Formats: sequence, structure tokens, C-alpha cells
Amino acid sequence: MPTTPAPRIAVIGAGPGGLACARVLQRHGIGVTVYDRDASADARDQGGTLDLHADSGQIALQEAGLLDDFHALARPEGQAMRMLTRHGEVLVDYRPTDAEDAAPEIDRGRLRTLLANSLTPGTVRWGHTLTSVTPHPAGTHRLTFDNGVTRDVDLVIGADGAWSRVRPLVSAATPVHTGVTFLEARFDKVDTEHPAVAELVGDGQVFATGDHKGLIAQRNSEQHVRAYIALRDDEDRYRAAGNGLDDTEAVRAALLRAFAGWDERLLVLITDNDGPYVNRPLFVLPAPHTWPHTPGVTLLGDAAHLMTPLGGNGANFALLDGCELALALARHDTLDEAVTAYERTMLPRAAAAGDGAAALKSLLGPGDRGRADVPDFAEEKERYRQGAAAYRSR
Repeated sequence: MPTTPAPRIAVIGAGPGGLACARVLQRHGIGVTVYDRDASADARDQGGTLDLHADSGQIALQEAGLLDDFHALARPEGQAMRMLTRHGEVLVDYRPTDAEDAAPEIDRGRLRTLLANSLTPGTVRWGHTLTSVTPHPAGTHRLTFDNGVTRDVDLVIGADGAWSRVRPLVSAATPVHTGVTFLEARFDKVDTEHPAVAELVGDGQVFATGDHKGLIAQRNSEQHVRAYIALRDDEDRYRAAGNGLDDTEAVRAALLRAFAGWDERLLVLITDNDGPYVNRPLFVLPAPHTWPHTPGVTLLGDAAHLMTPLGGNGANFALLDGCELALALARHDTLDEAVTAYERTMLPRAAAAGDGAAALKSLLGPGDRGRADVPDFAEEKERYRQGAAAYRSR
């Protein structure tokens, strides 16, 4: 892309996809500014752990020049997966080999810090909450932030998540609730303070499902575990019923009633948590989500294709989206050509993956899961490796 005059490119949202886009742009000598409402990269809890797939997230990090740094921070042992019935029967206990690198785990916060620190100082303007985007002639846009700052840009990239303020410029779609809500529970110093939880979760993740419910837990770094208590329920049942989540004991009692009859070894994920529960209703953008090409604006990550956590595609696709958009901007003569080329690849990929709602419904279906319902995790890792080889050979 010609550098004179340099295009004014703004990324809204300093999540993995937005930061990856900025990093790859800068590696190709293209200026970019990222705006985010957080006060800093570590201003709030970033959530749990991510498995970065060889055929998507890792490709983006390689293009960003950060793959070795990622592997230094990642936990390959975190690929372990244990699946159980609600009665405690083990359906599968997958343990990765020492050399397994198809989908290592990394904490969301560590990934964000890695990406943010790779950028030229001052690239991310923290403490900027976007309040409006006003289209101007010739495809430019005026950004207005809650702190009074305004900026005119040639390209605005919506990397601002599920409730994107950029999305309405191209699409009337809004997220819909899946009918499933997670209540998150936290366990600190798990190896010493919560040995039963540590044993249950192991080095990776544990899933126990049945009767439209689930108990899911994942190992994070530094002896942290996050559990997700899954219910097919209204998105905000506790608040709607006047039973706030700040009343931890009352919520715990309600959950124990809901999970009556489940194996006692699993119920520690309800009874032993540190601190209150956190409401995590699951929303999706029904797939396929597409939009007509709109000069001066595009979307990536959850703003473009919000999915359930099943399959782990959300963050991986966001990283690959950001990488591919940046490469398109570096390789094409105009912004319009670049965005058109990017959307021509990204939209079909997201449509093919779907929103994950059907898989979530199946996982949390009636009765009990059996061994036939368990994925082949070794085959899954091989598929990531083959996908990576095919991607790089294009």
C-alpha cells in the first residue's frame, strides 16, 4: 500500500484480534492507532485460558513475530482433557505428549500483555470509550470518545467484541442469548488450598455434563482454576428473581439443589470457590453473519462472528482475522481493495465454523453423555497440524 499520504487507520478494541492486527501492520510499516476503554492492559481480569490452534492463532502469532514468545509463556500440558458423566464416570482422560504443540494453553491476560507490549509505545490509547462513529463522504469516519476526543479516520476496524459499537455501520445484527448461562467460580492457590479441585482438574480441563447442566473447570497459570457452572436458563435469572449474585451462600444453595444427585467429587466446583460467582450468559451472532461491503469500515473477531466457547475458535479466529486484515492492507494498493479481499476470505471461514449454539445444545442435552459422544482429542490436534500445513502451502 502506498505510504503517501499515509492512511489513518483506527482499531477499536485492544483484544487479541485488534492487537494482532496492529502488530502486523506495524511490522509492515503501516501506522495504526488502537483505542480501548480499559485504563491499561491489566486494568481488569481478562478471563480464563485459551488454546491457540496451530492452524489459526499460532499462524497469526508467527506473522506477528511472536510465536517463540508465545511458546515461552504457554502451557502445553494444559491440553489435557478429562470428560466425565454427572455420576463421576470417566469417559476420557486425554493426556498430551511432551512434544504436543497443536493447541497449547495461555492465560488471556498474558496473551494480551504479550501483544500490547510488542507495539510501538503510544499505539494503544487506553481509557477511550467509543460513543459514536459518524460516516463522512468518501468513506471516512469521525470517531467520538467519552473523554471528548474526536478523530477522523480513513478506516475504522471494529475489534470491539460482542456488543460492538462499530458493527451497526455495516449490519443490523445483534447478539442473541443461547439459552445457556455460565456462572464462573474461582479457586486460588488450588494445589495447596483446594487439593480436591486440583486433582479433579489436573493440568488442563475437566467437563462433566448431564441433564441439561454442566460443570466445567480449567487450569490457569499460577495455581488458579476457573470453573463454569452451566445451566440452560435465562440469561440473568438470579438478578431477575431478585436473588443477586453477591449473596454467595444463597446462590450456592440454589446451585446445589439444581445439581442434586451429582457425584460429590464434582460438587466441589460449586461448594469450595473463593469469592462470589460471576454471571456469564452466552450470546452468539447467528451464522452466517455477513454484510455488504462498506467503504472505510470492517469488523473482526467477536464483532464479526460471535461464537460459543465450544471448539475454542473465538480467540483463534480473531487473531487470524487481525493478521489477515493487516496483510491485506500491506499488499493492496487501496484500503477498499484490501478490505474487500479480507472480507472475501474471513466471512466464508466464519460461516463454515458456525456459531456453536447447536454443539452447546448437544453438550447440555437431556440424560447422560456416553463414550460415543466424546471427541477424539488426538485426532483434533492432528487436524490442527494438517490445517496449518495446508494454510502455509497456499
